[in-house]
Amino acid sequence: MQESIFRKSAIPVAIGSIIMVIIFGIAWFRDQNDVYTLTLATGSKSGQYYAFGQALSKVVSRHNPHLKIKVIESSGAVENVQLLQDNKVQLAFVQSDTNVSPSTKAVSFLFPEMFHLIARKDSGIKEIKDLEGKGIALMPQGSGSYTMFWVLSEHYQLDKTRLQTNSMMPLEAHEALNQGKVDALFRLVALGNPAVIELLQNPQLELIPIDQGAALKLNLPALEEISIPKGAYNGSVPIPQQNLPGVGVRAVLVTRKEIKQEIIFEITRILYEARNDLVKEFPQAAMINEPNNYRNLGFSFHPGALDYYNQGQPSFIVEYAEPIGLFVSVSVLFISGIWQLRLWLKGKQKNRADLYNLQLLGIIAKIQTIEDVNQLNAIRYQLLEMLEKVIIDLDKDLICSESFQSFTFPWQVALSSIHQRETLLIRKQQQKMIIVDEN
Repeated sequence: MQESIFRKSAIPVAIGSIIMVIIFGIAWFRDQNDVYTLTLATGSKSGQYYAFGQALSKVVSRHNPHLKIKVIESSGAVENVQLLQDNKVQLAFVQSDTNVSPSTKAVSFLFPEMFHLIARKDSGIKEIKDLEGKGIALMPQGSGSYTMFWVLSEHYQLDKTRLQTNSMMPLEAHEALNQGKVDALFRLVALGNPAVIELLQNPQLELIPIDQGAALKLNLPALEEISIPKGAYNGSVPIPQQNLPGVGVRAVLVTRKEIKQEIIFEITRILYEARNDLVKEFPQAAMINEPNNYRNLGFSFHPGALDYYNQGQPSFIVEYAEPIGLFVSVSVLFISGIWQLRLWLKGKQKNRADLYNLQLLGIIAKIQTIEDVNQLNAIRYQLLEMLEKVIIDLDKDLICSESFQSFTFPWQVALSSIHQRETLLIRKQQQKMIIVDEN
């Protein structure tokens, strides 16, 4: 009877167990084969944003088959920010001067985009001021190029009533300049843009210098003073014929703060660790810089990106071991000094240990200022000589065993401080060597 009941109750348990195994198996299988898709807002198809987006999508898929980036065309940075805020995209390209909401987080600073002012030689345009009264082709409204032209015109105090501007799509603007329908074109684009290279093969066109980069940066810190190198757009007959003063702004890959931390970590990792593959697809990717130089430009980084950038950073205790060690050492010596003073006041013991401890205090303070490993070795030898003198004094009963013990602890602290300082100096030397190698 009991055996029959047991068998009947065991059957549902077994069936339930099998179902749970199947459910967990399906979940595991889906997790292993799921593809996480993110949509990336870029720019016009003729621009560098779109080209780099395509390159990034290809390289990310190659290095992580569970990640897919869908690239879409847009009118530029302003629309990209709006698409991101409306949750219609999860990634976007903007410029480092773009105002973004707190919910928008940076993933990485990318390549610089240069101000390109191209004019017809027969237009009489030789500098920014000459744009007044001329026909100027601008990029579509809402693009970073369009916005930055008006920043430029305000800095140079151009009379807006005398500016004959016309917003166009990039290819349309290039064609209008080629055919002489406009006198000049202003566009923000990375160096080496194929459409700009083709445009500048027209001998009737030339690049106009923008020579007040440092002054522009005073009011807009996101700008960078970057020259257009001689021959950047043609090597045989150099275009430009000499290094041309210019201004640039850094492109930034941004995301929504709600995007999973591990997803952004993986995209950041691929950006930096698959750099060679990315450069093959998009050469300007070689100009992607570490984010430390850009933390003051109003962007906060996504936690996933920070996880990648902070890899290998020492813990708080390791990073601040020297000041902590100094604080502990000074504290111990202070307490030791008070204790010795108490003994002296009570008349129990008066010996030469106080002198040695004071010397140790001076040595510890000196250690923290030394910048030469050889000097640390000299102080280490000095400590050994001091220890030898104290042992002799102990043997001659000039100090008592309790005083000797009170000496040995700060002596060991001093020796440890030498080791800590030595480690720090070696680390600094290695970092300088790495920086030199990278340069």
